[in-house]
Amino acid sequence: MTGRLVLAGTPIGDVSDASARLGRVLAAADVVAAEDTRRLRRLTSELGIQLGGRVVSYFEGNERERTPELLQALVDGQTVVVVTDAGMPSVSDPGYRLVAAAIEAEVDVTAVPGPSAVLTALALSGLPVDRFTFEGFLPRKPGERGRRLEELKDEPRTMVFFEAPHRITASLEAMAEAFGADRRTAVCRELTKTYEEVKRGPLDELVTWSKDGVRGEITIVVAGADPHKIVTGEDLAREVAKDEEAGTHRKQAIADVAKRFNVPKRTVYDAVLAARDPGK
Repeated sequence: MTGRLVLAGTPIGDVSDASARLGRVLAAADVVAAEDTRRLRRLTSELGIQLGGRVVSYFEGNERERTPELLQALVDGQTVVVVTDAGMPSVSDPGYRLVAAAIEAEVDVTAVPGPSAVLTALALSGLPVDRFTFEGFLPRKPGERGRRLEELKDEPRTMVFFEAPHRITASLEAMAEAFGADRRTAVCRELTKTYEEVKRGPLDELVTWSKDGVRGEITIVVAGADPHKIVTGEDLAREVAKDEEAGTHRKQAIADVAKRFNVPKRTVYDAVLAARDPGK
């Protein structure tokens, strides 16, 4: 008889958000796989929980190597509980590989639901939450980050991102360039903690605000694109043609249209070429 894998959500800030079930599951586990064993010990101490099983580290650096060991424990009939530093395992945290392996081995997988920075930030943002997409952390390199955001500029659903304090300004600037300076956004930091703060406004205002320094764990919520404002390549080519008819040189017309519609000049240039030769 195989064991059971339990993904256990932990508080994202206020330790009193921990459920009574979380305490029972941790105390009864044969193995607790923790992203940070020291933070786990601190949590169990604050909750007055005595762990009966063994504790192993399970973080990004050793997830691939440790997954087979944990899977074997499950196959041998043990209960393995996975916890991360905050929130639900596998959501931008370790857990996915073990879940996939457990399912493949026909091991029972369940969860102890807990606080979520994604859902908490969405609820506090004041932006539409009927449809949303979670994008995790943006790429660190500017070029890759810009390309990722360019792919999302026409996304109609509200978008949720995680970001590190030292990259917050650069990411907000890149978002303003890709989505437009007036795109509604909320920056949520230190959720459920003593210094919780939610700053709402258009991206250009948040860029200015962030330059004074933003500390803590950060979740960014960005409004989706207005479908009525999304322009096609044909729209861009027509705008360039209008400017040219008014006497503007094509190169300048392309630059002007790119700025007007907040799209890269290359996008406008490609649209003009496509309009001239639809077969390509």
